[in-house]
Amino acid sequence: MDIRATDTPRLDWTGDGLAIGLFEDGLELTGDLAQLNEKFGGILPELIAETEFKAKEGSTASSRIGVNSPVRKIILVGLGKPEAFKLNTLRRVAASIARVAKKEKCKTLGISLPVWNEDPAQTAGAIAEGIILALHQDNRFKSDPEDKPPQLEQVDLLGLPGQEEAISRAQKICTGVILARELVAAPANEVTPITMAETAQAIASEFGLAAEILEREDCEKLGMGAFLGVAQASDLPPKFIHLTYKPEGTPRRKLAIVGKGLTFDSGGLNIKVAGSGIETMKIDMGGAAATLGAARAIAQLKPDVEVHFITAATENMIGGRAMHPGDILKASNGKTIEVNNTDAEGRLTLADALVFAEKLGVDAIIDLATLTGACVIALGDDIAGLWSPDDSVANQILAASELAGEKIWRMPLEEKYFEGLKSPIADMKNTGPRPGGAITAALFLKQYVKETPWAHLDIAGPVWADKENGYNNSGATGYGVRTLVNWVMS
Repeated sequence: MDIRATDTPRLDWTGDGLAIGLFEDGLELTGDLAQLNEKFGGILPELIAETEFKAKEGSTASSRIGVNSPVRKIILVGLGKPEAFKLNTLRRVAASIARVAKKEKCKTLGISLPVWNEDPAQTAGAIAEGIILALHQDNRFKSDPEDKPPQLEQVDLLGLPGQEEAISRAQKICTGVILARELVAAPANEVTPITMAETAQAIASEFGLAAEILEREDCEKLGMGAFLGVAQASDLPPKFIHLTYKPEGTPRRKLAIVGKGLTFDSGGLNIKVAGSGIETMKIDMGGAAATLGAARAIAQLKPDVEVHFITAATENMIGGRAMHPGDILKASNGKTIEVNNTDAEGRLTLADALVFAEKLGVDAIIDLATLTGACVIALGDDIAGLWSPDDSVANQILAASELAGEKIWRMPLEEKYFEGLKSPIADMKNTGPRPGGAITAALFLKQYVKETPWAHLDIAGPVWADKENGYNNSGATGYGVRTLVNWVMS
């Protein structure tokens, strides 16, 4: 699919489908829209009336135009209220247009949407992202896919000349989002610690990153007892993955992105029971998927920032070698942990990964993890929780997420709650009381970052969608990749 920026007016465009965005208060046909209506034989008022089109955000109405018309189909799409128009509106609206164009079997599509905030580059990028992500299909595991690939071959973004670079940037970012989606969506017999390491090495090979894969013995030498405690029951070897992107010349800053990489979480000896969602626990590497997706995108965008991408990849399984509830593990910074719940394993792997990241001497660290059900209870399925003791880093991430359209809410790091993690026989327990469970999880992670500005994202909710939502289809969303890219590029 070729997405092009063009200065062709919508009055002059020719092709299969022409999509026009309208605000709720903009259904009166004036100016060139009135001329277009006249050119199409007065079809627009009739289409609006017959479909009761009110221009609610993402709503659509389409109709065939006369046989001899230079445009085969007209597509109206709602932009909602003008005061609520955001950059993410464009992504969602573009997704609606793309799905209608696919249904109407359009090979060529012209899109006429307003410019957001007088910024044609952001506008073109957002529209391109919405189209690409909405049309992405993951049919890898179907022998005879019912959902056939879209026929759309060419998309013209009307009134946005000279935005080829913005479109190219969006396309590169989307390759990272799609990689993250496909990693999360794949079953645990396909995505393992071994294949995660292979994926990282493939990214490094294709885009010129440095790749370091630490084996079990390497992790033992570094004292990663928390990570290896989780890994010890699995028949598959753990893989500690470290990719490094370095720009030409002196980097403007150095950053680390750490993703939780549990390729399957059985709960360990605190096994997840029926009804607990154990069959969905292939998604417990959503943080690592976003990390690798961001690596793929950033390696193509080539910012003047050094970035380290880190994940401690393993399974959390059950067996004769499994860690027991009550065991004491020692992390690589020397802190001891009483394991009072083997199903709170992600924070154990992140502990050693955060210690590793800080030793790299970076300017800031962000970790992403499908860490707690408590965060989903607090914020629902669409919003990630953000914890950070550093206002500057927190504000950077919130700004990056706003541009990405990925919802984040900053949560409190209530130090008093750490009392619930204290152990009589070790430095801390790995879980605290049920109330404030997402906060105590963040406080646990905080013990493994001494001085570096750090932020934690709990993405347990938005990493997966049960139904189609905007430019996300049902299933894995690739959440976090675009926020991470924006943060690095800022």
